[in-house]
Amino acid sequence: DLPEACDNTLAVAQRCAYMPEPRKPILPRYTKLGGRAEKDALKEMAEAGLAALKAEGRLADDIALKLYEERLVYELNMIEKMGFSGYFLIVADFIQWAKDNGIPVGPGRGSGAGSLVAWALKITDLDPLRWGLLFERFLNPERVSMPDFDIDFCQDKRDRVIRYVRDEYGHDRVAAIITFGKLQARAVLRDVGRVLGMPYGQVDRICKLVPNNPAKPVTLAQALESEQLLKEQYQADEEIKRLIDLALQLEGLFRNASTHAAGVVIGDRPLEELVPLYRDTDNKESLPATQFNMKWVETAGLVKFDFLGLKTLTVIEKACGLIGHDRIKIDKIPLDDEPTFRMLAKGDAYGVFQMEGSGMRDILSKLKPNRFEDLIALVALYRPGPMDDIPTYISVKNGQEKPDYLHPSLKGILEETYGIMVYQEQVMQIAQVLSGYSLGGADLLRRAMGKKIQSEMDAQRATFIEGARKNEVEDARASMIFDKVAKFAGYGFNKCHSAPYALVAYQTAYLKANFPVEFFAASMTLDMGNSDKIGNFRRELERLQIPLLGPDVNRSMAEFAVEETPEGKKAVRYALSAIKGVGREAMTRLAEERAENGPFKDTFDFAERLDQRVVNKRLIEGLVKAGAFDSLNKNRAQTFGAVEALTRHSQATHESRGSNQNSLFGDDTAQRRPQLPKMPDWAPMERLQNEFAAIGFYLSSHPLAAYERSLQRLGVCRAADLTALLARGTPGRIKLAGTVIDRMERTSAKGNRFAFVQCSDQSGAFELTVFSELLGSKRNLLEPGQAVLISADGRLDGEQVKLTAQTVEKLDDAVANAAAGLRIIVSDPAALEALRKTLEGKKGRGRVTLVVPMSDEAEAEVTLPGTYSIAGGLRDAIGMLPGIVQVEEI
Repeated sequence: DLPEACDNTLAVAQRCAYMPEPRKPILPRYTKLGGRAEKDALKEMAEAGLAALKAEGRLADDIALKLYEERLVYELNMIEKMGFSGYFLIVADFIQWAKDNGIPVGPGRGSGAGSLVAWALKITDLDPLRWGLLFERFLNPERVSMPDFDIDFCQDKRDRVIRYVRDEYGHDRVAAIITFGKLQARAVLRDVGRVLGMPYGQVDRICKLVPNNPAKPVTLAQALESEQLLKEQYQADEEIKRLIDLALQLEGLFRNASTHAAGVVIGDRPLEELVPLYRDTDNKESLPATQFNMKWVETAGLVKFDFLGLKTLTVIEKACGLIGHDRIKIDKIPLDDEPTFRMLAKGDAYGVFQMEGSGMRDILSKLKPNRFEDLIALVALYRPGPMDDIPTYISVKNGQEKPDYLHPSLKGILEETYGIMVYQEQVMQIAQVLSGYSLGGADLLRRAMGKKIQSEMDAQRATFIEGARKNEVEDARASMIFDKVAKFAGYGFNKCHSAPYALVAYQTAYLKANFPVEFFAASMTLDMGNSDKIGNFRRELERLQIPLLGPDVNRSMAEFAVEETPEGKKAVRYALSAIKGVGREAMTRLAEERAENGPFKDTFDFAERLDQRVVNKRLIEGLVKAGAFDSLNKNRAQTFGAVEALTRHSQATHESRGSNQNSLFGDDTAQRRPQLPKMPDWAPMERLQNEFAAIGFYLSSHPLAAYERSLQRLGVCRAADLTALLARGTPGRIKLAGTVIDRMERTSAKGNRFAFVQCSDQSGAFELTVFSELLGSKRNLLEPGQAVLISADGRLDGEQVKLTAQTVEKLDDAVANAAAGLRIIVSDPAALEALRKTLEGKKGRGRVTLVVPMSDEAEAEVTLPGTYSIAGGLRDAIGMLPGIVQVEEI
């Protein structure tokens, strides 16, 4: 009614402007000075820390103690001069508190790892002199800026450290930093579609035409340009055109407020005196956030402290707990462990931090690392730009090429990396050695090269060549080296970041090589919400011949655990909390009850001892499908059919106990127990499909296990053998059999639909690309759970198998046509009539042989006349008949 009111709100908004008052960095006062000045407290603690490191034998044998002492003095003077003594003390304090309270802390990453003072204060866990890490990469007197320690904490316990900081410095002086989420292409389409009242399915179809690339989001305008089908719908449908036009106007605007993943600010006064604050109204206990984002928070004078949560630290902590903290101290393990490097040299790195990807595993097998420095280099090299130098690094390391040090004076800098520039620190050292730069000045050179501002580059080139000339380096060579250094500086990696990450990678590799069962149990616990990852870990366990025991209400814990088999072999026991629809809190309660009062005797005992938090319909159904009740009743169908009766019985039992209304004859719980329904167990395939639904993969067996003989007869290649088969040359068409796990459909640039189809067989998993024509005709066979026979073209892309499907057919149909047979072992001749009825009308090409007992000591083997279908469904039906012991292919 009043459009001018809308115009006025816009005018008011446009006239509002506020700029925070710029302030110098404001640090809280360190609370534990004991009357000392900050610089004196820091000096005292750093010197004591270095003495402790020496006493523990952690200083490098080939570096003189005097060099450590001189470096410490230099750093302490620089820290005091720049006014950051308090910052070091505060960071050291909350890290020490975390360590004292059993909270795992990372070795420190980022440029802070270059500080000896930080190592002496236990902020970091790497010797910067031993590994060639530069302090000037962290604090540069020629480029004054706040230091910034990136501290990783155990993901599960990070909040406890922040709580300590709030208690120590004041709840009103600690806050998170706000971030703003923007409307991206798909999200803005969904929001606009909802406001316009468009059907969800229609909007969803449009959204899926926009490519989804989280690493490099595609804008709506780019999608309209590149996606033909989206363009056609935009041009042909007025409603869709309106949707997209409105979305284009809103795309990129702020949609919601959130908080920085790690950044926390600590002030010397209530923060509301410095910046406006924001609190999530849905969570009154949450940490408040600044209403300024990170850039403006720093302008306002607040200093950011990074409290990062790293899942891998939790994996390491849990693994060490399973091993026994008295048996292993992860910060004391040798960095030259032979089994660890032998494992990595084979490319066996699945589950290893930063190194589990197929590309990295391939490089490991070629590089064959045999020292910690190789791992530092690999973390730095394996990224766009430096990756091009990996083949040369490998060739020189393996003696196939000679290193090129560019100039004899640079050999000491480049020898560690076989003549390849790998780290930003090497840029700084080259400038220092060749052209006389100070390390502070060399850091400015590195930054200038990274920005590639031509006027700055020209000035730096002149300085570089002039300095080299003083060291008797000819101008042409100096210019050539400058160009190489400048090119590398644009994408070079910080060694201070690479070395700590390499240390965490090494620690996980050490655990996998020396304590694989504990390592995998810990790793699976941290990924228990990701069934794909758990499935991959399961295949690793199979490869390493480590048993994975199924879930069991009488043996499993809430998390994955280590258990000894009757044969005395270590195994991983499946976690109850990893079953879909089963919460960790309920499963923790289950495990506690079992520990307090002993194993459950049967399903009724289970229902009577646990209350409704555990005994509810959805939760018990998940446990039954996963096989967790098998130790109480092997008939899963029977237990599943009794779920409602069990939940009612549990409720009645606890209500009776709560009201203290026992009968005259005492507790009548046992008399009130309902009867389990009389019913046959699920057929093997139904049993496996339910197991898959509860767990996310096939655990006790695999649907293709029943087809083993037929698959051999059909000449099917196993997933595990694909790489070796393709490596031997082009084999033509490959026959594969698999159960469909997932199908992800996409649209090509030309508007054609295609799909990536994930399948599994007994040996592993494989992925197929299915193009539009085949996808259109066989989409019904490519649904999850379907067993299919595929003919595919295959090739190797590096170590990655690429498969393109050419034909797809139902596996039962292919097997039925393969003229195999069945051998049926019968325990009771009375079963023969039921068997006859089951086979009636099931004509096919397979022979059926019966093994029938004639007496206690004799049996007869008879081949039935005619031929029959031997499809999986028929085999399952026969196997369920009373008196049938076994059904096997022949």
